[in-house]
Amino acid sequence: MDRKRDSDSATLTHVEPHFWVEHYGDYLFRYANSRLRDTNSAEEVVQETFLNGIKYLQQFSGKGSQQAWLLGILKRKIVDFVRRRSKHQRAQPYEDEHDPSNQLFDDKGNWKQGAVPWSTAPDRDLQSAELRTIVNECLTHLPSGQADVFVLSVMEGMDSEQICKELSITPSNLWVRMHRARLGLANCVGSQWFSPDEVSGHAE
Repeated sequence: MDRKRDSDSATLTHVEPHFWVEHYGDYLFRYANSRLRDTNSAEEVVQETFLNGIKYLQQFSGKGSQQAWLLGILKRKIVDFVRRRSKHQRAQPYEDEHDPSNQLFDDKGNWKQGAVPWSTAPDRDLQSAELRTIVNECLTHLPSGQADVFVLSVMEGMDSEQICKELSITPSNLWVRMHRARLGLANCVGSQWFSPDEVSGHAE
């Protein structure tokens, strides 16, 4: 067993880049695209991941899989990309039209009669493959500032302090973005998750 592990580790230093592209490229691209919601951006961070993997190959300990090691590099690249994108878009104001709360809640914070009957936060049900697919699609319809904090918090598991540091935003701004992201997802996911009959039935 130890002899096989030593053999595997030894061959890793001689891995050619095309091996990674062929065996892990699709997986890494799908992961990046689900987080960044843009194929060009996903291709960019995956390419950077491979380049960094080649540059720092000697740092790979061989204890885990190459795919897991590359995924760790990719996650860092995704965070870096989101931070850069956030800086470019920081001047963009959050308009009221981007906040679906007026459509879903009354002045007291209660669900309006006839609103989409989907009040559970999407991140609690991400184990469902179908729901996860819908959430990823709905993320593309949110303002990037809202979608990015949702991705970093829920999908990447970063804590609030780290997100604020990476995106250079305040805790209150983070809360506003997350609040609006969840509402926007609730509205979007609800419209796709329930059939028209279910929605009309709850609306009666």
